[in-house]
Amino acid sequence: MEQVWAVEESSEIKTTSCTRDSKEVGENAPASREYPAVCSDDAENPSEKEDKDNKLSLISWNVDGLDPEEQPARARGLCSYIISHSPDVVLLQELIQPYTRFMKKRLADNYTFIEGGKEGYFIGMMLKKSRITLLDSQIVEYPTSRQGRNLLVAQVLFKGQKLCLMTSHFESCKANAENRKLQLRLVMKRMTKAPDDVTVLFGGDTNLRDAEVADVGLPGCVRDVWEQLGEPEQCRYTWDTFANTNLDHRYKSRFRFDRLYLRRAAGDGVPRLEPSSMALIGQEKLRCGLYTSDHWGVYCTFSAL
Repeated sequence: MEQVWAVEESSEIKTTSCTRDSKEVGENAPASREYPAVCSDDAENPSEKEDKDNKLSLISWNVDGLDPEEQPARARGLCSYIISHSPDVVLLQELIQPYTRFMKKRLADNYTFIEGGKEGYFIGMMLKKSRITLLDSQIVEYPTSRQGRNLLVAQVLFKGQKLCLMTSHFESCKANAENRKLQLRLVMKRMTKAPDDVTVLFGGDTNLRDAEVADVGLPGCVRDVWEQLGEPEQCRYTWDTFANTNLDHRYKSRFRFDRLYLRRAAGDGVPRLEPSSMALIGQEKLRCGLYTSDHWGVYCTFSAL
C-alpha cells in the first residue's frame, strides 16, 4: 500500500471549481449542474494579485479519508486543489494518517500542519507559512461525543491581525442531533468569549440540519458566512448524493453540512473581516472515475475592512 501512496503526484483536475456515516433523505433532486458553483459579486472576474494579497482565503473540506476506494488518486486530487487555489488556511475533516503523510511530502514546505488526533480519523489545519503565523493551538474534547469528535483551535496572525481559527467534525447521523446541538453550543460559546480584538472563524463538517441550528440559535455577534453572502443557491448543498456518486446511496439526499461561522473583531481600530466570495470545489471527477470526496469543498475569501 505504501508503494501505491508513493506514486508521483499528477495533475488530476482542472483548476476551475465546478461521512463516513449514512445520511438521510433530503430535498428533491436538483436540476442539471451545468454552471460553476461560484457565489460572489466578482466571481466572473478573477482578482488581481494585489487584491488577492489583501484577502484571506480558506478551504474547508471533509475529505472522506475513511473510504478505501482510490485513496491515492483522491489524495492527489486534494493536493491539486490546494495547489491550484493556494488558500491561506485549509480546514480538513476525516483525515487519516496516510493522507497527512502524503500531503506533508508535497506541501510541508509551504504549509504548517496541525492535527486534531493521530488515531483512526481526525481533523486538521494547514496554514500557509508565508501568510499565517501560528501562535498557539489546542484540542478541545467534546465530553458527550460517541464518535471521538473534537474541536481544533489555532491562534494565528494574518498581516498583523489576530485570528482564532476553529475546525470540527460534529456528530454524524440524524439520531445524534442532541449531541450535535451540544457541540454547536460549545463552539458558539468559545467564539463569543474570544477577546474583542480577535476575529474568530470556524469552518467544518457540522452535519447540522437547519432545524437544529434554529433550536440552538446563533449569538448576535456570530454570522453564518453563506447567509451573509445572500444564501446563494448554487453554494447551498455541500453534501449532495444526487450529483456526487462516490458512495452508493439507495436514498438520495442534499444537505448543507459544511458551514462557516464568523465573529468579527469589535475593538477600536481593529480591521474587520468581511466575506467576499464563496465557491464549491471538488465537483469534477478525477481520472479514476471518483470525486475527491463525497463532500464538496468550500472555498471562501474574506476582505479586511
